[in-house]
Amino acid sequence: MTVGTHLQEFHGLPVFDFPGLDARVELPATDSVAWRISAPTYSDPGDELWGPQFERFLKTVDTGRVRALVVGGWDEAYENSSADIVTALIGANNRLTALEAVFLGDMTSEDCEISWIIQSDVTPLLAAYPALREFGVRGGSELAFPSIRHTGLETLVVETGGLRAEVVRGIVGSDLPALENLELWLGTDEYGGDSTPEDLAPLLAGTAFPALRRLGLCDSVIQDAVAAAVAGAPVVARLERLDLSMGVLTDAGAAALLDGQPLTHLAHLDLSHHYLSEAMCERVRAALVPYGVTVDLSDAQVGEDDGDGDVWRYVAVAE
Repeated sequence: MTVGTHLQEFHGLPVFDFPGLDARVELPATDSVAWRISAPTYSDPGDELWGPQFERFLKTVDTGRVRALVVGGWDEAYENSSADIVTALIGANNRLTALEAVFLGDMTSEDCEISWIIQSDVTPLLAAYPALREFGVRGGSELAFPSIRHTGLETLVVETGGLRAEVVRGIVGSDLPALENLELWLGTDEYGGDSTPEDLAPLLAGTAFPALRRLGLCDSVIQDAVAAAVAGAPVVARLERLDLSMGVLTDAGAAALLDGQPLTHLAHLDLSHHYLSEAMCERVRAALVPYGVTVDLSDAQVGEDDGDGDVWRYVAVAE
């Protein structure tokens, strides 16, 4: 996923923007799209706010056939949390009986910087939809995810510029027996990302999420430490895809990864947005590509010299 554009597809469905009050738009078949409901983040008097728009949506479509919802911007998302959105969605669970997927916070930087999006405790939403198969959330400010049990969830994506250790521990401590795909954007400490590889212990040990096949630990300022922890993690042996992209990965982290357990069983390894030398890139390719592993080493970064001998390196998404 990217924060540069709004979602074009979600849960295998094209995203369709539910039209505004004055729009004359022919609506698609209810179950053929993921419905995006969005209000202006910087709203003016007269703008339709998210709550009323959602109520109009419920009165307009065949709610029993809605498969996927994308929550875009809401009024003053940099000041108002997603708590009211979560409450509204929970209140509609007896109508949205076919809902399989929700993405909460599909905003670009023009709508609201990722670090400014104020979230809330999202686990009551999961509890209200036990048949939910996919859940994504963008924004880490005030995000809460205490450990839960959910037997249907297959994909969980948490995109932040800084993911707090408490949230990481809540996620990896959850009982999610059907989870196949987990993607966490760990971010930087400047935006609250204070987690360490130790917080990921149940996940890396393979004791959590028995169905997991695709793992992303992305956008981390401590990507070298994450890579070193992954190198010896039992969970890797049963993965098909491993994503360590978007972070500050240097030759030290890549070397630790290659010197650890074999990765030749992977179908795909994503190391894009990296700080690797060309020699290390060649070493990665030589170690994996002959075994059929697709390796993404795109978006090479150089770093910035601050003039005092230090080099500044940045994650792909922070603010």
